[in-house]
Amino acid sequence: MSHHALLVLHLLAAAVWVGGYLFLVLGYAPEAVRTRDPRGLVDAHARLQRVGLPALAVLIVSGLWLAWNWLPDSTLWFESSLPIASVILAKLGLLALIMLLLTYLRLRVLPTLMPARIVRLAMVLGLIALAGILAAAIGPSFRYGGF
Repeated sequence: MSHHALLVLHLLAAAVWVGGYLFLVLGYAPEAVRTRDPRGLVDAHARLQRVGLPALAVLIVSGLWLAWNWLPDSTLWFESSLPIASVILAKLGLLALIMLLLTYLRLRVLPTLMPARIVRLAMVLGLIALAGILAAAIGPSFRYGGF
């Protein structure tokens, strides 16, 4: 696959995933917190997962492939003295944070959800969206050779 096609695929998946979480945080979370009724937010999150998880899988695969295109020796990805490796490390770090937050959401927040804990749900969703926005903001650094 060409670098350009891979980048377009990566950007489309990012738009779906980050946009979906922003929509949850900005469109559903305020109402859920205000009314103390999580049903709408939880239902919207479940619907998002039908497209969001495949989009995240595409992001991970295409992101690793793009990183390999930029720096084919993956052992150099952890060499912080290389500017492009710093960008790859930042993206991998944000991916790890997102995966931890998604795991926390699935294993700790959603199973114990009750009206008194809706703010925690909204905060975790907000952190996931923020990490996605940061990852998207870092992306153009590849074009300029790193940080």
